[in-house]
Amino acid sequence: MRFQAIVTITLKPGVLDPQGTAVKRALASLGYDRVGEVRVGKHVVVELEASDRAEAEAQAREMAWRVLANPVLETFRTSVEPLEHQAGEAV
Repeated sequence: MRFQAIVTITLKPGVLDPQGTAVKRALASLGYDRVGEVRVGKHVVVELEASDRAEAEAQAREMAWRVLANPVLETFRTSVEPLEHQAGEAV
């Protein structure tokens, strides 16, 4: 089966986020002066093949841990959904 894994990666609390600070300043300069802290992260979408949802979830977590995120500085969340069959594909 084909699945789509979505991995959301954010900096751990306490890790400085210069990009978030720059975005907050830019928002303030545009009149959005009531914005609190801004943190910038990553959103990664991976299509993968697995025998079932549990295997797809395990693959997504392993990919995030080993490659997509830096576990020293970042945390991540994964979600996995089956991909709909394409027209002409065997079900």
